[in-house]
Amino acid sequence: MALAGTAALATAAVPAVPARAAAPAQRVLSVVAAENFWGSLAAQLGGRLVQVTSIVTDPNADPHEYESSPGDARLFAQADLVIVNGAGYDTWADKLLAASPRAGRRVLNVATFLHRPAGANPHLWYDPADVSRVIDRITSLYRALEPGERGFFAARNRTVESALSGYRSRLATLTKRYAGTAVGATESIFVDLAGALHLKLITPKAFMDAVSEGVDPPISSLVTFERQISARRIKVLVYNVQTVTPLTATIRAKARARHIPVVAISETMVPANSTFQRWMVGQLNRLGAALAKARS
Repeated sequence: MALAGTAALATAAVPAVPARAAAPAQRVLSVVAAENFWGSLAAQLGGRLVQVTSIVTDPNADPHEYESSPGDARLFAQADLVIVNGAGYDTWADKLLAASPRAGRRVLNVATFLHRPAGANPHLWYDPADVSRVIDRITSLYRALEPGERGFFAARNRTVESALSGYRSRLATLTKRYAGTAVGATESIFVDLAGALHLKLITPKAFMDAVSEGVDPPISSLVTFERQISARRIKVLVYNVQTVTPLTATIRAKARARHIPVVAISETMVPANSTFQRWMVGQLNRLGAALAKARS
C-alpha cells in the first residue's frame, strides 16, 4: 500500500504537458460558374481556397439550349459565390438564383458588371479587355468573402495575369500582322474578338445576330453574305461549331468551295478540362494559320 501511495504521489508531481491546439480548418469557398470559361478563371484565381463547379461544359452542345437540373439548383443554393454570364445567355441561372435565395451569397453577373445592356452581344469572354476586368472583379469578391486572405488572393491574381501573358502576346502578334483584313463569321460570337484584333468583320450584323438567337436571318443579309463569299471579299470565315444549322453548314461549304479558309471556334472550352488561356491560345493559333494562308 505504501508503495502504491508513493507512486501515486510521484505521478501527481509530474506537471501535465498541455495538448497542442489543433489548427483551425481553413475555409474553402464554394463557387459555382454557369459556364466553364468563367469557371476556369475563377478556379485559377482562388487556388486552394476555392472549390469551383462549372455547369455548362459540353463542347458538343449549344449552351443557349441548356436546361438546368435539380442538381444545379442544389449547387446554386449552397454556393458562396455564383458567376453567371448574363445578357440573356444563361437565363436558366437567373431562375435558379431567384428560387434559392441565400444570405451572404455573392453573385457576379458579368454582363451587369460590364454594363452590357439586355440584348447586347453576350459572348463577353471573347473580349480581352472585358476578361481582364472580370478577373479583377472575381479577386475583389474573394477578398470580400475572406478578408483574412487578401494577400493570398492578390498573389493568385498576379499568377493568373502571368499565365495569360501568352494569350495576350498572341493577340498582339495577330493584331500587328493582320489588322484590317476582311473576315466573315457565321454568328456574333466573333464580334468582340474581331474588334480586339482590328480585323474588318464585314458579315451583315443582322445575319450574325439572327443565327446567334436561333432565328432565320433576313433574306437581304443572307444574300449579301453569300455575295461576299462568292466574290471572295472575305479572306477567312469563322465558324461556331456549337451552333450548327443547315444554313451555317451551307455557308461553310460555300466558303470552302471558294477556297476561303474556315476556322472553327467554340463557345465553351475544348477540351472541357482545359484552361481558359490554353483554349484561347489554341483558337488564336488556328485563326493565325488561316489568316497566313489567306495572305499567301
